[in-house]
Amino acid sequence: MKNVHDIIRRPVLTEQAYAGFAEKKYVFEVAIDANRTEVKKAVEEIFGVKVEKVNTQRTLGKIKRQGKFSGRTPEIKKAFVTLKKDSKSIEFFDGMAAQ
Repeated sequence: MKNVHDIIRRPVLTEQAYAGFAEKKYVFEVAIDANRTEVKKAVEEIFGVKVEKVNTQRTLGKIKRQGKFSGRTPEIKKAFVTLKKDSKSIEFFDGMAAQ
């Protein structure tokens, strides 16, 4: 079994992510091989909230060149987590979007 802290890597803090805080929608970067069920269980265990749904998105890395050498930046997977209406919000994000 995977460790929950290996599934959830870090929060994604962008303008679009900040806009979702009021509606209890949060964005996390997750492990490439994590599925929706694992992400849901990890968020519920780490933050103590109730998750309604999880949407995931995989992004391929961009091709970068340095002279004649080319390579790719790492690919990432993002999870868009929506909490249930009766669930509390995630305390980590509470002070960030209060403007």
